[in-house]
Amino acid sequence: MTVKKYLNDVPEEAARLRQEVFVDEQGFVDEFDEFDGRSVHLVMFDGGEPVATLRFYDEGGHSYHVGRVAVKKTRRGEGLGRILMDEAVKEAARLGGVRMTVGAQEDKAGFYERCGFVRTGERYFEQDYPHVGMVREI
Repeated sequence: MTVKKYLNDVPEEAARLRQEVFVDEQGFVDEFDEFDGRSVHLVMFDGGEPVATLRFYDEGGHSYHVGRVAVKKTRRGEGLGRILMDEAVKEAARLGGVRMTVGAQEDKAGFYERCGFVRTGERYFEQDYPHVGMVREI
């Protein structure tokens, strides 16, 4: 497994994974937004095939917001999301971050808790899907 880092603009491999997971599988419509252009994008490859991706961006005050964590459906349960999340935390710390935040899909909050995030109690809806605010100190 290798992880590649891309700055700004969504790399093609990440765009395909996000389309597959968030649009085709989960039915989200507005997948790409203005934050993509100022994000660090991480893509995990296995034998040249993209299998997982995420993005994070500086939200000020030494805080980085992580999101768009997507793992290829056929590769879930292998711990790839956790590995990629650990890489994001390391990179955010290297950039001077002291915390990471996430707006987690509520039914995926357990994954983020296993990655060291705690719920902040902020529940909201994004594209009619319940989300919860979470934070992790670095």
